[in-house]
Amino acid sequence: MHDLVIRGGTVVDGTGAAARIADVAVDGGLISKVGAIEARGRREIDASGLLVTPGWVDIHTHYDGQATWDSYLSPSCWHGVTTVVMGNCGVGFAPARPDQHDWLISLMESVEDIPGSALAEGIKWDWETFPEYLDSLDRKPFVLDVATQAPHGSIRAYVMGERGARNEPATAADIAEMARITREALEAGALGFSTSRTQLHRAKDGEPVPGTFAGADEMVGIGQALGAAGHGVFEIASDMTIPEDEFRWMKQFAAASGLPVTFGMLQSPIEPEKWRDLLKLTEEARAEGAQITAQIACRPTGMVLGWQSTVHPFVRKSAYRAIAELPFAQRLEHLKDPAVREAILTENAPPPPGIGALLTHGFNNMFRLERDGRLDYEPRAEDSIGAQATRRGIDAQAIIYDMLMENEGCGFIYLPLLNYSKFNFDHIAEMMNHPATILSLSDGGAHCGVICDASFPTYMLSYWVRDRERGERLPLEKVVAMQTRDTARLYGMYDRGVLASGMKADINIIDFERLQILAPEMIFDLPADGRRLVQRAEGYRATVVSGVVTFEDGLATGALPGKLVRGPQSAPVLLAAE
Repeated sequence: MHDLVIRGGTVVDGTGAAARIADVAVDGGLISKVGAIEARGRREIDASGLLVTPGWVDIHTHYDGQATWDSYLSPSCWHGVTTVVMGNCGVGFAPARPDQHDWLISLMESVEDIPGSALAEGIKWDWETFPEYLDSLDRKPFVLDVATQAPHGSIRAYVMGERGARNEPATAADIAEMARITREALEAGALGFSTSRTQLHRAKDGEPVPGTFAGADEMVGIGQALGAAGHGVFEIASDMTIPEDEFRWMKQFAAASGLPVTFGMLQSPIEPEKWRDLLKLTEEARAEGAQITAQIACRPTGMVLGWQSTVHPFVRKSAYRAIAELPFAQRLEHLKDPAVREAILTENAPPPPGIGALLTHGFNNMFRLERDGRLDYEPRAEDSIGAQATRRGIDAQAIIYDMLMENEGCGFIYLPLLNYSKFNFDHIAEMMNHPATILSLSDGGAHCGVICDASFPTYMLSYWVRDRERGERLPLEKVVAMQTRDTARLYGMYDRGVLASGMKADINIIDFERLQILAPEMIFDLPADGRRLVQRAEGYRATVVSGVVTFEDGLATGALPGKLVRGPQSAPVLLAAE
């Protein structure tokens, strides 16, 4: 008798092979057979008419703090994710000297928009070194598996103190010590090292995050620690201001170590075709033997603007600031007052410099998120609030104000900030079909006040496979492989991501026709009543981690089989021939 048998489902196994009707048997936390199964199971699930896929592997999250107090790591767990990789973009909480706790919290709050008060109350700091941080995580139960990366910002500040935080050049001794700590982290179980070289990532004092201007000697010096450890992904967030300079040291490291380098790539509104140049450089690097892969997103980096969000178009107006600190219920009563509305709309507040102008005055890039009963992440230019205002001959800000007041003040405006320069997803389709890219950038657990892209895995199936009407759709089998086998293998987790004998039994059972992401909602369930913007999902009939059912019809079963992933995971010996 098997531990679990999933019967009669449409198996999409994660390899890219054609979907087929089959049973799946699970024993001892592993898949024991995929095919026709006669033996019964201690538990059986009828999957007739449903998809059976591997669990999703999300390689770009920021649960570094949340994982220390939360066993569920929602919202990712609501979307069929069974493994997360955190520690991206060079920020995290280990290593951490006792006098650096507040600084590390403020850095994460500033870069990833995670409430500092929640981090301060939630994190108990029972570690200093990175191995001690892993030991702390290892003592906690999870609903899914958790993997880590060693963050450059924390390591640089730990070694160099204020010099590191201020981005002063590292000495040879500094680099050697950073390399030692990185190797120590990898040997303790980290799956990689991450760094940030983008001007968008800044500390609260406005200083770019530690490592932003690190020289090639520092990058390659730390990278050699990965080579010495024999494993690890080098993850980088970069503006690629001079791409050739970045690729020079990336190729140097990748070719010398044989290890992968991966960088985030989004379409820029300033240089909308630059991504093509980056892909060409990636192709050239791969032809020279360097394992370089571009991380891409399945939709725009889109901000969700509401009265309770971190930012909205009225946030700088004095008439709004006068009520901004009131509890939301009281603030809403004022916002309903026609006199307050008039005062806010008629006040002339000039746009702030830089990207802030787009957030407050970019009306041609602002849209209603919910249209005709569904969420529309690929709106047309003529659907923008600016275009509506022109057609109707009214102030765009009046339209926005009224939209935000919908649903008792819980209405939202959608602002695609990156990856949407031409008001369609055609370039994203090109990116996703390119062999040098990997699906990523959900930022699960981060940007709590304006973004909730942890719903990416569900969106891939519901929109890119089923619902897209404005252009190319993607095959179901390809989409499943993109976020299971492919993401797992990049990070050396060869034991998961495919439904085959001997593989880890991480499985989703999905009602494909009902699958959808729900409208964003602002909730206040973090420590210290911290806020976060989340999206839930419908259509997941069950999620299984290591052979244990963790969710049924969207509800947690209470089982917590998830574990810390320590180091690369080998492909298992097949338990039985199929």
